[in-house]
Amino acid sequence: MAVFILLLLLTVSVVTADEDSFVGVNIGTDLSDMPHPTQVVALLKAQQIRHVRLYNADQGMLVALSNTGIRVMVSVPNEQLLGIGQSNSTAANWVSRNVVAHYPASNITAICVGSEVLTGLPNAATVLVNALKFIHSALLASNLDRQIKVSSPLSTSIIFDSFPPSQAFFNRSLNPVLVPMLNFLQSTGSYLMLNIYPYYDYMQSNGVIPLDYALFKPLPSNKEAVDANTLVHYSNVFDAMVDAAYFAMAFLNFTNIPIVVTESGWPSKGDSNEPDATLDNANTYNSNLIRHVLNKTGTPKRPGIAVSTYIYELYNEDTKPGPVSEKNWGLFNANGEPVYVLHLAGSGSVLANDTSNQTYCTAKEGSDPKMLQAALDWACGAGKVDCSAMSQGAPCYEPDNVIAHATYAFDTYYHQMGKAPGTCDFNGVAAVTTSDPSHGSCVFPGSLGRSINGTLSNITAPSMNSTVSDSAVHKLHHGAFAHVMLVGVVLWSIAFL
Repeated sequence: MAVFILLLLLTVSVVTADEDSFVGVNIGTDLSDMPHPTQVVALLKAQQIRHVRLYNADQGMLVALSNTGIRVMVSVPNEQLLGIGQSNSTAANWVSRNVVAHYPASNITAICVGSEVLTGLPNAATVLVNALKFIHSALLASNLDRQIKVSSPLSTSIIFDSFPPSQAFFNRSLNPVLVPMLNFLQSTGSYLMLNIYPYYDYMQSNGVIPLDYALFKPLPSNKEAVDANTLVHYSNVFDAMVDAAYFAMAFLNFTNIPIVVTESGWPSKGDSNEPDATLDNANTYNSNLIRHVLNKTGTPKRPGIAVSTYIYELYNEDTKPGPVSEKNWGLFNANGEPVYVLHLAGSGSVLANDTSNQTYCTAKEGSDPKMLQAALDWACGAGKVDCSAMSQGAPCYEPDNVIAHATYAFDTYYHQMGKAPGTCDFNGVAAVTTSDPSHGSCVFPGSLGRSINGTLSNITAPSMNSTVSDSAVHKLHHGAFAHVMLVGVVLWSIAFL
C-alpha cells in the first residue's frame, strides 16, 4: 500500500511580512523514466502542492500546468545565461516564448535567472545583473513586472563567517556583482533566492554541528547555539543560515529584502561514507521544515516572518551524476509512489496524505468497549453514517467486534466531515492514522481512490474551499457528541445536519 507523504497549503506568494508563507517543491528531470507532464501535474494536484519551481521553462510542463492555479517559478538555465546577459533582444525573446505565451493560464510568479551562478558558473557572473535587468525589462514591456518577480538563486557558500549570524558577510570578492544585484532586488520589490542545505553543513562540519541541530529536532536550551553578539539562541541550522543572509545583506546596507529559500531538503540514501543520508533523517528534516515554515515561526532575527521554502525535490533523480545521495533527494519515485512517510499529522492546517490524498480515523486500541459502542451508536445514528457495510453478510461485517466496526464508522464520519480537525476524536476513543484500515473486500472511504493492493487509480483532490471553518466544525463535533454521550439527548444531532 502506498504510504503517506505530503499536503501543502494553498497560499499566496510571500514577499511582505503580512502575506502567508508556503512550501513548494522543485521538479528536476534527471530521471530514466520521467513521468509525462500531465502525470506530474496529476500528482501535484492530488497532493495539493500549490507552488513549484522548474529548472527550465519546459513547454510541456507549462501547458500541463495551465488553468490549475498552481504557482510556477520558471528558470533561465545556466547554459542560456551568457546569451541573455549579453543581449536585451535575446532576453525579450526568451520572455515572449516562455512566459508571455503561457501567462496567465500558467500562473507564473517568478523567474530564476540561472542557479548558483556566482559559485557554479563564475565566468557568467559578470553578466548576471544584466541578465536580471534584461529579463525584467521584457516583463515591464509586457506589463508583467508587478505579477512576476525576477531573481537568481544563490548558494549559502558565498556567506562567510555564517556563525554567529550577526558576524556574517558575503564573500567580498563577489561584491561587484552582489551589490548591484541587491540594488536590483530592492528596486523591483523582489526577494533574495537562497539554497540552504543543512545536510551539507552538517557533513562538512567534522562533528562540530550536531545531527539534531541540523534536523530541526528539539534541543534543550543549553544545547542550542548562541550568537555571542546578540545572545540569541539558535535551535537549527536553517534559521541560522537565513539570519546569516539577513545580516550579510545588512552589512551592505540592504535591510528590507525578503528571502525565499529556493532549495532545501535531505537525501534519503547515500554511499557508505554518507551514513546520515537515511529515510528517517530525510523524513525528519522535511517534516520539521514544513511545520517550521507553515507555523510561521520565523527566525530569531525576524520572528513571526516565515521564509517560504521549496523542498528539493519532487522526484528521486536516478540519472543524476555524483554520489548515491545526489540521486535520492526526492519525495516520490518516478512511478508516483512516495519514498517515505512524512510526519505531518497535527501540523495546523497541514495534513499528512498519501497519493490518494487521504488520512484515516481509527478506534484506539485499549479503549473502553462501552465508550466505543456508545461512539459507534452515535456515528451510525446522529452522526448520519451509513453503517450498512457492517451488516451481517456485508463486506465490513468481519471481524465482528466493536473495534473493527467503530473504526469503519469513525473513518466514514471523518471523511464525511472533510477530515476537519476535531472530527476524529469521539470523546477520546479515536485517532487519526496514516495506515489504511481497509482489509479484504472491506474498502474504507479513504481508499476509494485506489485499489486494495495500493495501485494508483484516477483520483481527484478534494476541494480546499470549505464553507465551514475548521474551528466551527471542531466545536460542533465536540459539543454535540459529548452531549449525546453524557446526557443522551439526541436532539443535539441537528448540529450535524
